[in-house]
Amino acid sequence: MHYLTPDLCDAYPEQVTVLEPMFSNFGGRDSFGGEIVTIKCFEDNSLVKSQADLPGKGKVLVVDGGGSLRCALLGDMIAENAAKSGWEGLVIYGCVRDVDVLAQTDLGVQALASHPKKTQKRGVGELNVPVTFAGVTFKPGEFIYADNNGVIVSPSALKMPE
Repeated sequence: MHYLTPDLCDAYPEQVTVLEPMFSNFGGRDSFGGEIVTIKCFEDNSLVKSQADLPGKGKVLVVDGGGSLRCALLGDMIAENAAKSGWEGLVIYGCVRDVDVLAQTDLGVQALASHPKKTQKRGVGELNVPVTFAGVTFKPGEFIYADNNGVIVSPSALKMPE
């Protein structure tokens, strides 16, 4: 489905929370949305990799990477696995790499920046815990929507206005 965050903000002004504008679109989808699944990790994308392999239809992976600009939490191989597994997209408070391939992948990807270095794989991180960044707390089971205008969160699913 195609989402327009300005239209969702206009239709649900009391329900949506808007993230601080710091994210750029790196994925092949210019808009995406779905139920939030959270990961909290720092310079270790082990959980991102394992979650990308699981079925993700209707879901968005929200990754709190602590805002690190020292390595990438998502690259082409994990992104391709996430797309094959049906994930709608990822919002990453951190970096991505392989940006030319990400732009061709049928997956929404919003992140802070690109960085060519991969993470260490130490198996460290937390799954489905509330995470806070960009002025918003993300709770598993709530909903997130993103496009080139920005990223918004809602406690319940939203329908595009007609």
